[in-house]
Amino acid sequence: MTVVLINPNSTQSMTSAMLDGARAAAPDLMIDGWTSHTAPPAIQGVEDGDAATPPLLDLVREASAMGATGIIIGCFDDTGLSAARDIASCPVIGIGQAAYHMAALRVGKFSVVTTLGVSVPILAENIETQGFAPQLGRVRASEVPVLDLEADPDAAYAAILAETRKAVDEDGVSCVVLGCAGMVGLPERLATETGATVIDGVTSAARLMVALADPKAV
Repeated sequence: MTVVLINPNSTQSMTSAMLDGARAAAPDLMIDGWTSHTAPPAIQGVEDGDAATPPLLDLVREASAMGATGIIIGCFDDTGLSAARDIASCPVIGIGQAAYHMAALRVGKFSVVTTLGVSVPILAENIETQGFAPQLGRVRASEVPVLDLEADPDAAYAAILAETRKAVDEDGVSCVVLGCAGMVGLPERLATETGATVIDGVTSAARLMVALADPKAV
């Protein structure tokens, strides 16, 4: 059966980018990408997350009813993750959650570079709730709006690179987690330019789902 990657925002191009990244990371896994077309175009802060959750959960119910072997929630805020787990009959993982696990397993301590400052408290709370606070250096905002990752990629990359370098220089970490699904294509380039281990949530979730979606592996 198929793993369904659900984009909780309505930007189809972001779904496509995430799907490409997930399939490249887990080529033996069948993955489909779904877009929540009635949601906000980007999830930036609590209000957007609240608006995105009901249509997201409708898609979770649909994927579960269709027999999905796993569901990936493609928002770094892990929007609706707890509720999605309660209603799905298959494993559900958020890309933020997956990235934190991967970072903790690989290097121990990490910082997060996200988009806008409005997302910082949400991510910090998720990290605390999920038990990764002892491994956290800092959650940093690059102040790049989510949609600018596509609309103005050069300026967006420059800001993310600068914040990644600050994380390495100031936070005492050798690992940076990219705190937005739209950053899925940036880890290799950032790692080359900074020397840090750079982790993306989409590819982390796909790799972890290889085990989670296999009933023989649990």
